[in-house]
Amino acid sequence: MKRELDATDNTILEALKADSRLSVRRLSETVHRSPTAVFERLRRLEDDGIIRGYTVKIDDEKLGRGFTVFCNVKLRRINAGIHETFAREMALMEEVTECYNVSGNYDYMLKVTVPDMQAYRAFITERLGNLDILETVTSVFVMSTVKN
Repeated sequence: MKRELDATDNTILEALKADSRLSVRRLSETVHRSPTAVFERLRRLEDDGIIRGYTVKIDDEKLGRGFTVFCNVKLRRINAGIHETFAREMALMEEVTECYNVSGNYDYMLKVTVPDMQAYRAFITERLGNLDILETVTSVFVMSTVKN
């Protein structure tokens, strides 16, 4: 069920997207509402599933994983079992930070973060390429991040 958000809800969500560690008190100052009112709005946003969790933004470069690649993957065949197998394998690969089932010319789009081109080559040849359900993999290398 879709719920309409008002300007205050949207302001709270935008503030939390920028910094998920904001206190209720700080949020209340931002939206000019009492802490109790903001707390109730947060609870409602969480209960309705609009806020699914709170996360941290990690600098992959500082962790030695600054080389980002989007892999477009086409599978040989498509059925429920193959999709389950692929999803299970992607969950095990730490280099894959995001995985989307997409429409169009490819079946999946992966976001892969590794230290450098050599590590990406090893990932493709030793990990992803060993899946016999793959037909093709097309790589798109990120030159810079404009919006994350």
